[in-house]
Amino acid sequence: MQQLLMIEDDTRLAQMVGEYLERSGFGVSHAADAKAGLHMLTEPPTGAAPDLVVLDLMLPDIDGLEVCRRVRALPGDTGKVPVLMLTAKGDPMDRIVGLELGADDYLPKPFEPRELLARIRAILRRRTDGAPVPAKTMRFGSLEIDRDARTVTVNGAPCELTSYQFDLLVVLAERAGRVLTRDQIMEAVRGRELEAFDRSIDVHMGRIRAAIEADAKNPKRILTVRGVGYVFAKQQD
Repeated sequence: MQQLLMIEDDTRLAQMVGEYLERSGFGVSHAADAKAGLHMLTEPPTGAAPDLVVLDLMLPDIDGLEVCRRVRALPGDTGKVPVLMLTAKGDPMDRIVGLELGADDYLPKPFEPRELLARIRAILRRRTDGAPVPAKTMRFGSLEIDRDARTVTVNGAPCELTSYQFDLLVVLAERAGRVLTRDQIMEAVRGRELEAFDRSIDVHMGRIRAAIEADAKNPKRILTVRGVGYVFAKQQD
């Protein structure tokens, strides 16, 4: 059974959503504040780290964005746990900052539990699914992408990417030389459909560039095709 950690100070909402997710086959742990949530993440009551964190940004003790930053700073696989943010409706800046800090997706409040479930399943599916590939590791000059280990290195040095960002990079690398629209990229990773004026894909691309490019402002690996989307360059260092 996959385990979820919900960090949410609205106990009534957490109970309602938790019961819904449990009926859908998940194990759910709840923390009412950030400190308790971080403790449960590093010392899980079940003995195993959660498969995903549902994180509210409006917490009483520590801002949710700071919590996301601290999660990503944790060592090993714990720091790579997928994070789905619950954000205040109509506040796009929080969403953008959260994505820049390493969150995998966001959901504005109020929300339907069914949509939360769908997004959780989409994130977890991206971690486990995927068509068979002929080679375990893709190499582009000094850049290596290991599909099985889900790691990325440049000149042997590890690159820190979220689960979602890793999947985005793989989608582009597998189609090196082919221009992909934002819709095609989102569809390939089986995420939610792109909403009008939603720039989350651009935020993630910026984070990927910062991790794998020598100069993120003058990228050589992931190129922007204005008015269309992105292309992963075949010829690299």
